[in-house]
Amino acid sequence: MQTRVTHGFTLLEVLVALLVLSVGILGAAGTQLASLRTHQGSALLSNGVRLASTLAERMRANGGQDAYLQLDYAAAGGAPPGARPCYAGAICSSAELAAFDLDETMQTVHGGFPGGRVRVCRDAAASLDWACSGAAGAALVIKLGWLQRTADGTWRTTPALAMVVDGGAP
Repeated sequence: MQTRVTHGFTLLEVLVALLVLSVGILGAAGTQLASLRTHQGSALLSNGVRLASTLAERMRANGGQDAYLQLDYAAAGGAPPGARPCYAGAICSSAELAAFDLDETMQTVHGGFPGGRVRVCRDAAASLDWACSGAAGAALVIKLGWLQRTADGTWRTTPALAMVVDGGAP
């Protein structure tokens, strides 16, 4: 009786090992992609909160909050028009300072948020949609959003945050 001893792997074992390895690599790549998307989304939200906070502080400092109610800017409409600079040493009226603040905000939205949009309005609910109630006693709200994938798979500029600047009339 003769026994045969084989050494090494058969072709089938090698193919199965390659299949398992490729599934693992695809899983790791998918995890990396999800991580990058989450990182980008959190960076945009962090920058958005910083921008809205800065605008809210400028509105409070200027005092003429109604001058800011004109802001409804979408980056898809093109670059902002520009305003007279009101840096240290420049003498600017309250309206000129508001125009400068709005211009800087629009420039930041245009350059820092994909498909960005910002709106300042009076909204009783401070909801995450672009519509505003506009009631005289409603809260003054800054709404900021950018291009995001919706549940149905389409891309749309949707509000990601709504920051209340002034709570309105009690």
